[in-house]
Amino acid sequence: MDTLSVVISAWNEEKKIERTLSSVVWVDEIIVINNESTDKTADIAKKFHAKVYREPNNLMLNINKNYGINKATSDWVLYLDADEEITTGLASEIKTVLSKKHTSMCDGYWVSRKNIIFGQWIKHGLWWPDKQIRLFRRGKGLFPCEHIHEYIKIDGSVGELQEPYIHYNYESVHQYLTKIDRASTSEALKLQETQYQMMWYDTIRFPVSDFLKIYFAEKAYKDGLHGLALAFFQAFYSFCTFVKVWEMRGFEAKDVSVHAVVDELTVRGKETKYWMLTVSILEAKNVLTKFIKRIERRFLQKHA
Repeated sequence: MDTLSVVISAWNEEKKIERTLSSVVWVDEIIVINNESTDKTADIAKKFHAKVYREPNNLMLNINKNYGINKATSDWVLYLDADEEITTGLASEIKTVLSKKHTSMCDGYWVSRKNIIFGQWIKHGLWWPDKQIRLFRRGKGLFPCEHIHEYIKIDGSVGELQEPYIHYNYESVHQYLTKIDRASTSEALKLQETQYQMMWYDTIRFPVSDFLKIYFAEKAYKDGLHGLALAFFQAFYSFCTFVKVWEMRGFEAKDVSVHAVVDELTVRGKETKYWMLTVSILEAKNVLTKFIKRIERRFLQKHA
């Protein structure tokens, strides 16, 4: 059976990292990159016999993730964040993959991620199945260091595992806003580097577009108030990104007529009405389909 290293990059995760480490005690090697933590993150990791390396807490998180990946010595690498957990089902599936030589043609694997946000598993929008490449052959995978949310890039073929892992994501509004602040700064820096031509209407167009896509097209509305709040948060993230680009350019003054704003809002309003109508039709079809199936079951039972 091939060996497996788990790599974790963490900053002040003393409240969560023990749960993560407990879920991977069966692996051959645990590597924790301690990003200048001031709490007991490193001490807890050492209790699990992890190899702990202290590195600067870079804004580009992937730099430290790659540092840890390059420290791994096993045949395979499993990357985890400190707020994630491997389920017993996924652990069993990974062991099967590493023990069966005929599956070794793949150099990396997509794994679905169950996001627990504000105490609830979010089953729609950006947050499910939220597939991530996390298991890969050593030497075949690294994070690109261009964007904070990039996937691991695999040099070779990629398969997919069936069992998901758990991500204990945002637990408070403060935590979410803190993450938005950091992530939007990274995104704004990328746009600045590419000399993105920001237009005034981007501050309306992109947040509204993100909200409509997540809430309606990706069916976040099925997650109730959680879905609605998260769709608004994502819209706010887009807004923050573009105003930070504006800030980086010295808050350049631009004339924006009220009529132009009204026209832009009118167009976005038409898009909103389109999605409201579309969802209403789809939901009506679902209700009708369920009703027909219920009648069919009763008919079959009656004539059985």
